[in-house]
Amino acid sequence: MEEKAPNLVVDGAHCTVISGVHTGKSGTVRDIKTGKTGHISITIVQSNGERFKTLAKNVVVNQP
Repeated sequence: MEEKAPNLVVDGAHCTVISGVHTGKSGTVRDIKTGKTGHISITIVQSNGERFKTLAKNVVVNQP
């Protein structure tokens, strides 16, 4: 079994969605919540102000 590197999703980080319903969208992480089952959900705010929620496993953080 191959291990993935930890995805360092922090508030204020710029990220791009790589899978799921919002594939291809990008924006800034604003709200990070961990559910009862351990899945991490985040709210992403796009540059036009639109917000959407996705799972942290579906995003990759863009390095500055």
